[in-house]
Parts: sequence; structure tokens; C-alpha cells
Amino acid sequence: MNKPTDLSRVVLDDDDIGSNNSQNDHFSAVLDARLSRRSLLRGGVASAAGALLGSLGLSACGGSDDTATAAPVPTTPTEKLLAFQAVPKSLADAVVVPAGYTATVLYALGDPLTASTPAYKNDGTDTDFDNRAGDHHDGIEYFGLSAAGAPDPGSSSRGLLAMNHEALTQHFLHPTGASANPRPAAQSDKEIPAHGVSVVEVRKGANGAFSYVKESAFNRRVTPMTPIQMSGVARGNGLLVTKYSTAGTDTRGTINNCGTGSTPWGTLATGEENWAGYFKRGAGDNAARGDRSVVALNRYGRAENSSSRHGWETTGTDDKYARWDISKSGTSTNGSDDYRNEINTFGYIVEIDPYDKNAPVKKRTSLGRFSHESAAFGKLVAGKPLAVYMGDDSQGEYMYKFVSNAVWNAADAGAPNRIATGDKYLDQGKLYVAKFN
Repeated sequence: MNKPTDLSRVVLDDDDIGSNNSQNDHFSAVLDARLSRRSLLRGGVASAAGALLGSLGLSACGGSDDTATAAPVPTTPTEKLLAFQAVPKSLADAVVVPAGYTATVLYALGDPLTASTPAYKNDGTDTDFDNRAGDHHDGIEYFGLSAAGAPDPGSSSRGLLAMNHEALTQHFLHPTGASANPRPAAQSDKEIPAHGVSVVEVRKGANGAFSYVKESAFNRRVTPMTPIQMSGVARGNGLLVTKYSTAGTDTRGTINNCGTGSTPWGTLATGEENWAGYFKRGAGDNAARGDRSVVALNRYGRAENSSSRHGWETTGTDDKYARWDISKSGTSTNGSDDYRNEINTFGYIVEIDPYDKNAPVKKRTSLGRFSHESAAFGKLVAGKPLAVYMGDDSQGEYMYKFVSNAVWNAADAGAPNRIATGDKYLDQGKLYVAKFN
């Protein structure tokens, strides 16, 4: 990573986590070396950058030769479609847009998702975030609907927004701000479901403006308490065994959802990013475990005596709070009597069918476990495997490519059982990590 020299201008971000202690070169070092070498051969930094960006690719292996060939100097195209006067810098607490443009709020924190949910007061007294918009909107995908309410990728007047709620600003959720540990149940019960994902219907009005449909039957929340199936290579593995799922096949919820993607068959792929910080690990847990899990926990930034981000585990002994403490507290050999393995059920790409509330939500473990930013699908070619590209958004981490065993069948783009289609393409394949030469 590039290291800024003016530290006074660096904005600290609790989510900008680094726990990679390897001696691998940072990408910035690879980039600097390449620019330094080729800029001499190709007549300046501009042409070297053009050569770099034109030849650098993500693949399982390989590189390129260093043959010096002439490269054209990049030119800046003239903007014709979106020409506008740039807005000036501003410290105003407002969204400022260029002249001729407008910005309106479509779906905000606390907005109700059912006809019976009260309007959001925004004074800290609101509850029932299972039926409200969560906090910190992040990745968004649009899924079109026909006038009759059927999936229609071509519709631009009616559709579903699938939206991530990555994190919290606790101060605004409670009348007097967040309490210190032990956290009151009333506060934890509000903060936990304010994470996750929303699916909300939107429609274009006669005036061309969109609004969300509060009473839509499609509206739903997927929160850290929603039942979710573990799917793919890790399903049933002993490291997923918990008090909640002694078979290691299920978990509850998704958290710290950041970037999104959409699958070719019309589902949401949402990435769990900085999930590790939500879990507490007590003092003395290394000795209590006495196994290789300690190495993995340290690698993910959960050394023993690590405190959790929000302290939900301090609320009480109820199972919905206890799960956030991953210290080994039981006597079983496999973790079936505590939540020592609960953290292992997070860190995945999660697939959600926005059109079907009754379809299972699945964590696609074959796509790897790390701080997922998003998932982008490569070009679809009939008879060829699918490629899914992903990045780890922690400091000094890696980029990945998953290649499916199954080959693409265009008929699957309109398959009615979309989650089963996900089983076909996302549960079996090979996961590659990129190496930039």
C-alpha cells in the first residue's frame, strides 16, 4: 500500500484493518518497480502508465516479457454525454450537485418496510429494525420487475434495490448515545438488526422521480439474526460446528456487508468485509484452545483478549448475545457446546434471491473466506466455466478468482430456482490468488 507522508491529512478508519504479516511485496512496490524500469524505455511516466494498465491482468499464473515496444501517449477524451460544470469544494452539511441536476432521498436509515411499521422519528426512540432500513448504506444492486411483478432485467421503471447496511453510527440510534459495557438489551437489540441487507421495491412516478414502496410484498431485511445455510466446500466442516449448528451446516446472519455484485441468474452477491471485529476473545483463550485455531484467529486479527466492536456479548447470557464471544468456554472437543467456532461462519460471499423471500440465503464458502469487498462475474461464454473476481479489502491483502467446475448454460439466466442455480456454479470450482509479476 502507498504510505502517505502527510499524516495530519490521513483519516483514520476502524475498518481499515491490516493483519497480514507476510513478507510479500506490496502491490505499490510492484507498480513502482515496473514504472521505474519501463518509463526509461517508453519515453516518460505517462506512456509507462499506459503500457502498465494495458497489460496488467488478473490470472492464476503467468507474466509478460519486457520487450521494449513503442506505446502511444494516452489522451484524455472529451466528455460529450455528461458534460457539466464541476461543483466547488464545500464544508456544508449537504449534498451539492451541478446546476441542472437534483438529488433526492430515496431510502434512508429507519425508513419502514411494512405498512404497519411507524414512521421513523429519528430521535433515538425508534425500534423494530427488522422492518426498517439499516444504517451505513453501502453496496447497491438493482433487479428489474415487470408491471406484473415478475423478474425483468430490462425494466427501468419498477424494480428491487438490494442494499448493504455495513456498520453503525451508534450515537444516532439511542436517545443519549451508546452506553458503556455491559450494553443494555434495548440498545443491542436495536444495533444488531441495523446491520445486514435490505431488499426494497422502488418505482418511477409520472414525474420521472423514483420512490420506494413501503407496503411492497417484496420488502425484507436480512440481518445478523436471519437463518443462513453454509454452502460449498466448507459445509459440514468441523470448524463450523457451534452450539447453534452442531452439524456445521447453518449459521445466523450476515454482518459488515460492503460491496455487492449480481449473478448472471439474477441474485445478489453481498460481501462480508470486516467481520472479525464484532467478536470478543478472552484472556487465556490460547491455552484453553491449545490447537491450530490460535494461528488462524491471530491471522484474522483476533488475538486473545481482543475486545469486540460493540460489546453485544456483554448484554447477557441469552444465546443471541453469547454468540459474539468466541472464547472457548465449553468442555466439548468439537465446539458443539459454545461459540468458539462462530467466527468461522463469517467472511464469505452471501447469495440472496431478492425476488423470493422463501428461498434460502446461502454463504458460498467455495469463493473463499476473507474481507470480501464484492464479487464481479467475468464474460459469459456458453460451454465455458464462470469466473468470479474478488478482492480482500484489508491492508496488504490479495485479489482472487474463482473458476466454476460447471460450464455456462445461457438457459440458466432465466432459471426459476435461482439459488439452486447458484449451487450449480458457485459451490464447486477452483479458487486462485493473483500474483502480479
